[in-house]
Amino acid sequence: MISTARVPADKPVRIAFSLNDAPDDTSPEDPIPLVFPELDQQLQPLPPCHDSVESMQVFKQHCQIAEEYHEVKREIALLEERKKELIAKLDQAEKEKVDAAQLVREFEALTEENRTLKLAQSQCVEQLEKLRIQYQKRQGSS
Repeated sequence: MISTARVPADKPVRIAFSLNDAPDDTSPEDPIPLVFPELDQQLQPLPPCHDSVESMQVFKQHCQIAEEYHEVKREIALLEERKKELIAKLDQAEKEKVDAAQLVREFEALTEENRTLKLAQSQCVEQLEKLRIQYQKRQGSS
């Protein structure tokens, strides 16, 4: 019996066989060995009838299709990973955009507060100057 193992999606699968080598000694009650362990049982290439060239050709085609399927699944997995990376970048950019907008609002508020404080300071300076003049007049008249 052939032992099988799961192959990661990013590993290429290569199947080697010959039309003349392996006799068909799989009995009907034996489970069909998995040629492509990552494929579901119903998608596995069925063992060919070694006496039929057409059966061998169909088996080869099925193996090629299974390899293409594996490659497409690997590409999908890579694209899904890239999609996750891009979504994370987009989320980060949106967060930075929100942060930047918040900083702009804070800057505008602080600028307005600064303007108000400068105006209040200039008014206080004017009032202080008026009080000094009044104080000096009182000192001069006494």
